[in-house]
Amino acid sequence: MKKTYDLIVIGAGPAGMAAAVTAGSFGLSVLVVDEQKDLGGQIYHSLENARPENRFALGEDYFYGEGLIRNFRNSAADYLPGTMVWNLDESGHIGILREEKAYQLKAKHLLIAAGAMERPVPIPGWTLPGVMGSAAADILFKVNDMVPDGPIVLAGSGPLQLLVACRLIDNGVKIAAMIDTTRFENYLKAIPFFPQALRAAGYLTKGLAMRWKIQKADFPIFLNAKNLAIQGTDSAEEIHFDSIGGSHKIRAKSFLLHEGVVPNIQFTRLLECEHQWYERQRYWKPVLDSWGNTSVSSVSVAGDCGGIWGAKAAENAGHLAAINIAHRLQAISAEDREQAAQPLLKGLEREKAIRPFLDQLFYPGRQALVPSSDATLVCRCEEITAGEIRESVSLGAISPGQVKSHTRSGMGPCQARMCGTTLAEVIADSRQVPTATVGHLKIRPPLKPITLGQLADLEL
Repeated sequence: MKKTYDLIVIGAGPAGMAAAVTAGSFGLSVLVVDEQKDLGGQIYHSLENARPENRFALGEDYFYGEGLIRNFRNSAADYLPGTMVWNLDESGHIGILREEKAYQLKAKHLLIAAGAMERPVPIPGWTLPGVMGSAAADILFKVNDMVPDGPIVLAGSGPLQLLVACRLIDNGVKIAAMIDTTRFENYLKAIPFFPQALRAAGYLTKGLAMRWKIQKADFPIFLNAKNLAIQGTDSAEEIHFDSIGGSHKIRAKSFLLHEGVVPNIQFTRLLECEHQWYERQRYWKPVLDSWGNTSVSSVSVAGDCGGIWGAKAAENAGHLAAINIAHRLQAISAEDREQAAQPLLKGLEREKAIRPFLDQLFYPGRQALVPSSDATLVCRCEEITAGEIRESVSLGAISPGQVKSHTRSGMGPCQARMCGTTLAEVIADSRQVPTATVGHLKIRPPLKPITLGQLADLEL
């Protein structure tokens, strides 16, 4: 680890690895930092340690990452796994914590490739033991070769929910039921985007294959589900919901919730990059040009932290961002940049073709965004309920920052990573205004907890 680099990349997923390989090929000095101890990000998590016997269950899309990881390992980039970023600024200074020691590094350019986070699903009972996100269950299998205790109920919507269900089936896990919250009207609204989606026919074929596998499995599937609530005493025991034919109640040992993923924008928020509201999936994302440039000249973004496009698109975006950064740092000419970018731009456009269809089909419903019960926890760190947030709004708090001051929502160690989206949705719903007008919480350093002792011993 040196103190200065041409480029520091935050995140060792497909976008970060691709960017590091390309930037290094142009002679730039590159450092990649990642909080995980293994390469691959969430999509290729622990791929280097994957067991051969799990190849069928994990699928070829997962093992596609082998080539990307191999190229990264063979590159000249420095790599710091198990490293937490606790601060960064637009001048290129970045504070990291590694092996309990704090350091400050400097880069001519920063590339944020921090990926996405699973959207919280704040239904009644979502914090009970035995309830977890489907993405978390997927990581559990990739990292530790473990699956949640069965019987399992999967509840929610989105492509990842289908993938996790298929992996559980392939592992012989007992599934008690699959509860699909996708609204029927979403299918009609998605039809206009279907012709464009045909450009990515491979994705559609895989999606149909997953649905067929789930349909053939020996468990009930409930469609157009709503009013979900999990009940239990010391742990989750059963889920109640309404679906076609009336009300239902299913007992299980584990409950996997999922309503899509959202960009991880903690870093771009801290840097005060310009952001925009994406209504089709109801999340904020940084404003980017075709090269991944943000409104802060020394900062670029690649991958799902700039908008949810998928692993292959993230890889292309990483290459493109690195090509542009190399040009900005005068390592290549404008002509060389354009020539290198052409096939990548075409590939990125092809990968993005299916997203409008998927985003409209799996548009998150109100129950995934706004808790119906006042007793439902929104901020898990500070144990703040939806009712307390609504009361704060009724007393005159009109923004996330004001509600935070009044209730402590978002003041916990997660810095609103878990509750921020729900907090804004509850405020908007209470005020009867669009969520885009409510705004968002201001992010301040440290991004994650660091002790005063570590800060005092900071190595500059």
